[in-house]
Amino acid sequence: MSAEVTIIGSGRMARGLAQMALRGGRAVQILGRDGSQTRDLVESLGAGASGGIVGAPVEGGIVILAVPYREVANVVRELGDGVDGRVVVDIANPVDVSTFDRLLTPAGTSSAEEVAAMVRGRADVVKAFNTVFAAPLEAGSVGGQHLDVFVAGDSETAKEKVSALVAKSGMRPIDAGPLRRSRELEAFMLLVFGLQVSPAHENFNWDTALRIFP
Repeated sequence: MSAEVTIIGSGRMARGLAQMALRGGRAVQILGRDGSQTRDLVESLGAGASGGIVGAPVEGGIVILAVPYREVANVVRELGDGVDGRVVVDIANPVDVSTFDRLLTPAGTSSAEEVAAMVRGRADVVKAFNTVFAAPLEAGSVGGQHLDVFVAGDSETAKEKVSALVAKSGMRPIDAGPLRRSRELEAFMLLVFGLQVSPAHENFNWDTALRIFP
């Protein structure tokens, strides 16, 4: 059975995203650079998961880039025409993790918009999952509360596909508007990242999540 979702990366976020997709009944393909780490991840996920090395044929109609911002451009180049006709999901937060006091993207753009510029219309780019840390994503909730996932993109069809993936896993998708809203989603996480590392918030421990209450 071909995977419906391909995840690029084999770290904590890749694990959380894979578990999220599997909870929703979607088969997943993990493509990573570290062969042994990727195999370990696939084996731990069990039924419904398959894996390989970046450069192998992409199976999923939804391709999630579960890599740090500094690796996104290289990964997109490596995937090449493997993303053609697919939905590409950028989850990156371009935060300078050496200081946690600035974004690495130029003013007036975002990581997701940079990805869109690279694929040049060959794929629909969506911003999602950047406001959810790995541990809450694995659990599917925080403190018994479901997770909200903000989804931004210029293609309504692409956003609907990502939103359906989110909803099937038991989380709530929220349409954040066009792809340019990625700027605000990424900028907000600059504040959230700073809170995680602040001595004044020692109980956060990267296990927080954003949620909109009615």
